Amino acid sequence: MTRATKNSKARPALRCTVVVLDAGWLKAMPGVERLVRKAARAAARRGKSLNVALADDKAVRVLNKRHAKKDKPTNVLSYPSGERAFLGDIVLARQTVWREAKQQNKSPADHVAHLVVHGVLHLLGHDHETSDADAERMEALERRLLARLGIADPYATR
Repeated sequence: MTRATKNSKARPALRCTVVVLDAGWLKAMPGVERLVRKAARAAARRGKSLNVALADDKAVRVLNKRHAKKDKPTNVLSYPSGERAFLGDIVLARQTVWREAKQQNKSPADHVAHLVVHGVLHLLGHDHETSDADAERMEALERRLLARLGIADPYATR
């Protein structure tokens, strides 16, 4: 009997459903679904769930235009659910993520993990656009979570 089965109050692990909308993700990064789940679990509490969609720039551009009134793709979009157990949805744009990783001299895998952590923190209510202090707090939390995953500080090259 494990500790979890002995403790009836133990919450199940985070449930992260990964939906591949663009097959280019699987071609470019075998194992991306496992990476996404690992990054999401590093950032979110047990007993919660969320969805991550791996899309292309075209799909993300449509979503960004519809919801943020910005007619361009972006690296990650987050859609908080407002519920306690289901955190919400995250969408990543493959071409933008790869372009940014190359421009920032980062591995695509590290950049994907960072963006998933970033997206999960948005689902949890963190916001870097409200003030400089909020941005600093969110970035510090991202650094700590990524360090646990063995990923270097993504903001160090600024």
